[in-house]
Amino acid sequence: MLVGGLLLLALAALGVAIADPFAGRAAPGHVGFDNGAPTSTRRVERASLAAQTQVSGRLDYAGSWTVSVLPGTEPAALTRGAQAVYTMLPSTGRIVRRGQPLFAIDGEPTLLLYGSTPAWRSFQAGISPGVDVAELNANLRALGFGAPSGDAFTSATSAAISALQQAHDLTQTGTLLLGAVVFEPGALRVTTVTATLGAPAQSGLVLTGTSIRQDVSVQLDVGQQSEVKVGDRVSVILPDNRTAPGVVSAIGKVATVPSGDQSGGGSSSPTIDVTVRLLHPSAAGNLDQAPVEVSITEQRVSDALAVPVNALVALAGGGYAVEEAEANGAHRLVAVRPGIFDDAQGLVQVAGSGLAVGQRVVVPAS
Repeated sequence: MLVGGLLLLALAALGVAIADPFAGRAAPGHVGFDNGAPTSTRRVERASLAAQTQVSGRLDYAGSWTVSVLPGTEPAALTRGAQAVYTMLPSTGRIVRRGQPLFAIDGEPTLLLYGSTPAWRSFQAGISPGVDVAELNANLRALGFGAPSGDAFTSATSAAISALQQAHDLTQTGTLLLGAVVFEPGALRVTTVTATLGAPAQSGLVLTGTSIRQDVSVQLDVGQQSEVKVGDRVSVILPDNRTAPGVVSAIGKVATVPSGDQSGGGSSSPTIDVTVRLLHPSAAGNLDQAPVEVSITEQRVSDALAVPVNALVALAGGGYAVEEAEANGAHRLVAVRPGIFDDAQGLVQVAGSGLAVGQRVVVPAS
């Protein structure tokens, strides 16, 4: 009976120690456990918080463009079937800008101009107005050759063409025969060259390219589609862990189902294509087809009551609390309801009676 009584007393003492969350704490005024685990305190504050999720993406050059020799392209040797040859071709990776030659046949260059309508006819006096003429006039003005505005081929257009030809040491005819210029959406970065220098030139593909703008493509789970919209700001984490700001520029409308899911054998969810444009393109340097991570903001809240995430204490009966360190050195648990977790700031939104800005809560020491 004596042994049994002693055992009951020991168990009762152990129960008190477990039930009292502050048992064994040092004297008032000292924040820390007597088991040597160091702690410190942080103040409850108000802050703007954002909950973010990270998804994998790929940084690559945007666009996929082709440059071809069209049937009927000058020089005249091509139309006669003679042995016209490629006398200049760009190297892979070269950047070609407005007014610069993409390639040359028998010494006659094909110049890059910017526009969305392909060149399909010669530019010369008497042609009908059109979008292609408007693009030509706009490019000649941008290059400083003083072409008129509008979609009509005028004497001023012809004079501007002569100035362009003079700048490239070409015969000043005031006309541009088919093949003299190619319209692409912007500056072109050469990715492949299919033609061979010195080989006979003929109708067909000469080279392919992309834009010089680097975008990030993301396969976003359709369940997260409602969390993003065009214009949203995101953060792109580059391979060297640098962070670059970006903005959502396009969101696909058709979901893609992984091949394994079509037969029910896969575990991946359907996704949509999301394109992110870097706000500072130079941040990506010369990265090409590089894996990146994109932080997308799912929720935002302003002027929220917030504490460090590591101030949360999980209660044995469920729920959470924070440990308040009062001015007199006493400690007490204050029940809270967590809201948004802001991983970037290490803060969590909390709500609960008895909690106010300026109070100190216990956190693990840094």
